Amino acid sequence: MKTVNVLKSGLFAVIVLFNLSSVFAQDAKDIVRKADAKWNGEKSSQATMTMTIVRPTWERTIQFKIWTLEKDYSMTLITAPAKEKGQAFLKRETEMWNWMPTISRMIKMPPSMLADGWMGSDYTNDDILKESSIVVDFTHKIIGSETIDGWDCYKIEMYPNEDAAVVWGKIIKWISKDEYLMMKSEYFDEDEYLVKTEFGTDVKLMDGRKIPSKIEIIPADKDNQKTVVIIDDIKFNVAIQNSFFSQQNMKRLR
Repeated sequence: MKTVNVLKSGLFAVIVLFNLSSVFAQDAKDIVRKADAKWNGEKSSQATMTMTIVRPTWERTIQFKIWTLEKDYSMTLITAPAKEKGQAFLKRETEMWNWMPTISRMIKMPPSMLADGWMGSDYTNDDILKESSIVVDFTHKIIGSETIDGWDCYKIEMYPNEDAAVVWGKIIKWISKDEYLMMKSEYFDEDEYLVKTEFGTDVKLMDGRKIPSKIEIIPADKDNQKTVVIIDDIKFNVAIQNSFFSQQNMKRLR
């Protein structure tokens, strides 16, 4: 009888642990989903941003507008400096394109370019075009809690799904327990070596929701190098149709 009770107790403990692990896994995914919606809008977004690329011997600033619609559509337009003004980037479902007005050429971007630096910055083409989704293309696990810049955060580990076309081998995100803000992210390659760290700071109320208005990306292996993005203006859940995201419209954007 004692043996039976021990077996029952052990089985009960296994069931409890299994259920708890399932709950935590679901919680982690839900946290990431809420943070992603907070940043990108539940359906769509429209923003104006200023990006400064800092290098040991020089720095330059690029201004751009960006539109997104759910996971499948993204459009980015360079508005300054004059040399790159009018250049546009489009993601439409599984295809990605770059319009270069100076040579009147439309270039289809292959998946191999996703990991390349966008406009020479520490952002990747994948970061801007959003080919991958941190919600859909990864598994999620809460691995701890930590305070970042005064915000109590969940520490969430993310590994890509086997069939996902993603750039990163692993991502760790620190998401605030209050407001679901992405305060810090670490990006690792396939061998799990740290490639870059991203910090979200200067939290502001923008279009009715609090978000970090300044994003700083610091490469792991390059001294005195970083990319800083300031959100000048952003609107969430704007009225926009998928027909907006077309090659024809890329050439007309202003």
